[in-house]
Amino acid sequence: MKPIAHIRCDLKTKFGVPRQSGLIEGLEADIVFEPEFRRPEALRGLEGFSHIWLLWDFSEAHREEWSPTVRPPRLGGNKRMGVFATRSPFRPNPIGLSAVLIREILWDTPEGPVIRVEGADLMDGTPILDIKPYLPFTDAHPEAKGGFTEETAVQEPLQVDMPDAIRERFGERQAEVLRQLLAADPRPHYQQDDKRVYCIEYAGEEIRFRVEDKRVIVIA
Repeated sequence: MKPIAHIRCDLKTKFGVPRQSGLIEGLEADIVFEPEFRRPEALRGLEGFSHIWLLWDFSEAHREEWSPTVRPPRLGGNKRMGVFATRSPFRPNPIGLSAVLIREILWDTPEGPVIRVEGADLMDGTPILDIKPYLPFTDAHPEAKGGFTEETAVQEPLQVDMPDAIRERFGERQAEVLRQLLAADPRPHYQQDDKRVYCIEYAGEEIRFRVEDKRVIVIA
């Protein structure tokens, strides 16, 4: 297989990337096709769909060896589960799967047709292996069970204290996306040190913060 496209977005590093697709409203990304695949006819009919599946390469998680068990972050990194019962990037084949909302299709750009999506859980530059339409009559299963994730699926968002100067620096939309990213607590679940300063890179800026009593304090 070879990549057909890559993601272009405001998240340049793994730290801070949403843990699942669709969690952060307003988080936009562009799917930019490789030159060989910049063919408008390859997207014919896609405008009739609201969502698509992205199959992509965990390009920053390639390993020679694989393990049959992993430590899911949702369980605090302290309990092992079978790799096929998780969405861990450390898999025999490092393939990711995400359902995203089509915001718009930009048909006429210098890079050919570009798909603008919302809710992607991918970092900038991630290779896309394939795109498939999301079919609600077969892909949506409201009655489905969530296994061990149901115990921790609902996480109370953290309060975010962000200086007005930083909000103004980003603008309304990007500042709200940043607030949601921080409210989702991007820290590893096994790190709960309220004195530690973390750094998330977003939209070309490094945001430094710490977390104290369910409250994110943006420092600089």
